[in-house]
Amino acid sequence: MAQPNTNSPVKKSPRQNRTPPSNGNVWFWAIPLVFFLIIMSFQDKSNFKTEKVLTYSEFYAILKDNPQTHQIKHLELTEGADNTLKGVYANGLVFKLNIPQHDDDLLKMVRENVSDFSVVPPELFWSQLFFQLLPFLGFIALFWFISYRGSQMGNKIFAFGKSRAQVSGPGKVTFADVAGVDEAKEELQEVIEFLKDPKKFEKLGGKIPKGVLLVGPPGTGKTLLAKAVAGEAGVPFFSLSGSDFVEMFVGVGASRVRDLFEQGRKAAKVSGKGGIIFIDEIDAVGRQRFAGIGGGNDEREQTLNALLVEMDGFNTVSGLILIAATNRPDTLDPALLRPGRFDRQIVVGLPDINGREGILKVHVKNIKLGEEVNLRRIAQMTVYFSGADLANVCNEAALLAARRNKEKVGMEEMLAAVERVTMGPEKKSHVTSKKEKEMTAYHEAGHAMLSLLIDEVDTFTKVSIIPRGMAGGYTLTPPKEDKHYMSKKELKGMMVVLLGGMVGEEIYMNDTTTGVSNDLQRVSQIARSMVCQYGMSDKLDKLAFGKQGHQMFLGRDLFDEKDYSEETSRKIDEEIHTLVRESYETAKKLLLDHREKMDLLARRLIEKETIDIEEARVLLMLPEHKLNLHTDAPQNP
Repeated sequence: MAQPNTNSPVKKSPRQNRTPPSNGNVWFWAIPLVFFLIIMSFQDKSNFKTEKVLTYSEFYAILKDNPQTHQIKHLELTEGADNTLKGVYANGLVFKLNIPQHDDDLLKMVRENVSDFSVVPPELFWSQLFFQLLPFLGFIALFWFISYRGSQMGNKIFAFGKSRAQVSGPGKVTFADVAGVDEAKEELQEVIEFLKDPKKFEKLGGKIPKGVLLVGPPGTGKTLLAKAVAGEAGVPFFSLSGSDFVEMFVGVGASRVRDLFEQGRKAAKVSGKGGIIFIDEIDAVGRQRFAGIGGGNDEREQTLNALLVEMDGFNTVSGLILIAATNRPDTLDPALLRPGRFDRQIVVGLPDINGREGILKVHVKNIKLGEEVNLRRIAQMTVYFSGADLANVCNEAALLAARRNKEKVGMEEMLAAVERVTMGPEKKSHVTSKKEKEMTAYHEAGHAMLSLLIDEVDTFTKVSIIPRGMAGGYTLTPPKEDKHYMSKKELKGMMVVLLGGMVGEEIYMNDTTTGVSNDLQRVSQIARSMVCQYGMSDKLDKLAFGKQGHQMFLGRDLFDEKDYSEETSRKIDEEIHTLVRESYETAKKLLLDHREKMDLLARRLIEKETIDIEEARVLLMLPEHKLNLHTDAPQNP
């Protein structure tokens, strides 16, 4: 970053160069000290009013006549250097005086003329000091407990309105630790270059974006990208969550926003190269402001207003850049997304096959892999996995190899880890009846057979009747390649395969079970999407029906209003029923035509419980072109 111009004509205020004092420590000691002085002053005044100091001659005269006047009620002699004698009159008043040491005549007269007389040993200095300071020390301990111990629960008295951002210097995370998001890294490279050499952009009149919004599904590496930017640029990094601004007290969040940006400016100035503020899950504080019914949130809206002001006010010449992340950009306030605040939105999507292979290489750096492990094959098997899912796969494989007492993680553990992350752990100890086992076998055999018979769908790679996760059995049909679009034939093929489980049960026992519930839900969802979203209905023309993507209680539509008539609604239902009925009839016809092969597959499942595509090819004598040999692991069935 460029050094500040000392010859600038703008005169700086001396306030700006002065380091602010640490007010928290000053008040921590000032308040107890003032309180102690007040107590001591009251104590001195009370002693001054109640005790009367007598001279020796006055006391001698009163003591001499005491047998007749009974003016002295009690005397107490405190031995020591001062030899203090304290007494109480009959009317309750207190007096004291100092008497000479070894005055035997006076002590003899005291014993004769005062009936209540006592002698106490001298008070030590340290014990006297301890008892005088004990209340003061107790007050300090209580004050410390409230202010500092309370900070562990987020209730620090002097820092309630301060930012809770975690501050780190130039980090060790760089772009070498981030894979699968090459386009996002390229977009962020400009931010890094600006922080390293701002004059390169400023000499041409260019301005770096004040804010960068990272948008993408959970687990795609948005937070890791922000850390890598700070690590590459070598600047301070302030990170916190959007929920850290929100409190029940109105105004606290706004105060924390102002304090965060003030800290960022100071750190950017000290580093000489700028700084980065990263707010994760910004939708917690940047959600669209109230514009409907049900009441607003004053604290969150004030916090958002403060954020808008700070983003529009600070100058990027200082090198302070705001990076935020969210997986719900549709909920953010439009004022937050306008140019001048978040000038650039970068989509961090799910990685493709090359990205997944790169992510796997990053996560297996510290894992001992066997020579047979093929990361490219694992990447082919994990279509639609995020970076967090792939990290979980590597960790599960390492844990599984450790449980098996292996020295290295092999391909077998990697394949098992993919299945575990996708479907959950196997329940091999789960006890099922013979009838239920046969029903599950025919259900899964129906799915598997239809995936072999329909060209538009992916062929199964593994079928099992062992319960895993929430499923009583599963048929794995992972995509052969990354897909971004699906045709009408492919969607119809998916519906046919999903209905294969129900048809298989009906063919076996002329009845169905509750195990088809998830299949029916997915079939209904696909059919409705085909009719209402994709315009794949011949009777309703090429139209989309209904409003999509609007959320309740976000200042938008409270109800999902229909933009079509009741007659059109009836036709939509008819079209959905027609699509499902046609898929059902297709599935039933195909399975009845290949009943022998389905029975053969089901009987082998009952016997072995798990069959892969290689064994199925030999068992059913399938042609080579209908195999999906490059994948051995699942997506959601």
